[in-house]
Amino acid sequence: MAKGISLNIGLNSVDPNHYGGWDGQLAGCENDANDMAKIARGSNFDVKKLLTKDGTVENVKASIHSAAQELKSGDYFFLSYSGHGGQLSDLNRDERDDHYDETWCLYDREFVDDELNVCLRDFQEGVRIFVLSDSCHSGTVVRGEALKKTMDIDTFKSNVDKNGTKFRFAPRDVLIRTYQQNKALYDGILKDVKNREMDPIASIILISGCQDQQLSADGLGNGYFTENLLNVWGDGAFKGSYEHFHKLILDSMMDSNPPQHPNYFKNGKPNTSFEKSTPYMI
Repeated sequence: MAKGISLNIGLNSVDPNHYGGWDGQLAGCENDANDMAKIARGSNFDVKKLLTKDGTVENVKASIHSAAQELKSGDYFFLSYSGHGGQLSDLNRDERDDHYDETWCLYDREFVDDELNVCLRDFQEGVRIFVLSDSCHSGTVVRGEALKKTMDIDTFKSNVDKNGTKFRFAPRDVLIRTYQQNKALYDGILKDVKNREMDPIASIILISGCQDQQLSADGLGNGYFTENLLNVWGDGAFKGSYEHFHKLILDSMMDSNPPQHPNYFKNGKPNTSFEKSTPYMI
């Protein structure tokens, strides 16, 4: 029988000691992780959660590596992240369009998309990987290469808009301050040629909360994307492919303002049977 492992990450804040005094308070990210873990348990995954202070780079990397060592061809890894997204200037020159690396703002530091790509390259061919990222700039976060930026994120001085909507991104001044105060650390990661984007040999499907150039909204119960995903999932009533799952979520969010349009992205070895199966099914 195939085996399934689920890693569900949700951060309602980050460590202000690393992020230049900014704690990045959010409301719905731990709820998102708990809800994804509930779905995974219902589908017989072995579940691990990393919430807020436990959501460190070391813990995330170790958990992914452990799953990669355990899972074999035909097995299933489900990875979900809810929290802030960020951007850092690309220094190993694998971002051909916008020249930014996208990041997950984990508790102790930013986790660069190139690093995530390296982690996912540990999985064997034939492993199925489903990634959900309810964070800003997340459209292709598993790949490490962003689409061209069309939204002027620099105009946002905080992660709350005029209507009081809070978004899951670190403001530009926070990102600059964080980088400047930890320049040697991030330069070492961003310049490391082993972190250059490459295609994994496992089969990966990513459904992200928004496009690379967009923002993901937080909420009181769940993130806006996760809320719509849960409505489409309907406690397991949904039956259909991953692409259809994404389409129904996207359709429910088409009128969002500012625009927040979930992305469907494939990476690694093509796996038609995986793509046509129902999400979360081991």
